Amino acid sequence: MAFEEMVEMVSILRREDYDGKKGPYTRPNMQKDKIMSSVVTALEAKFGTKRSKEQLRKRWSDIKSREPEQYWRIKKLLKRSTCCVFLLRYLTCMLIHIFFV
Repeated sequence: MAFEEMVEMVSILRREDYDGKKGPYTRPNMQKDKIMSSVVTALEAKFGTKRSKEQLRKRWSDIKSREPEQYWRIKKLLKRSTCCVFLLRYLTCMLIHIFFV
């Protein structure tokens, strides 16, 4: 699995709260299955690689437990990219406000 694919997978899984850190859910297994289905379709659409839910579930577990430094790199990259997106949106809004209001 390429690094870009892992970044995309981790991004979706963290955004959708795959590990259930944001609160208890009534049907956690069903929610995890739904999230993993969305990961499969997103990776296939973006990279053209078809992987099973079980493969991705095992890869997620491996990244978290066996490769913590790689997981740390991915989290750092995602944090940096979200900060840049918010900054870009803010600057765009400010420019629009300055020039058109």
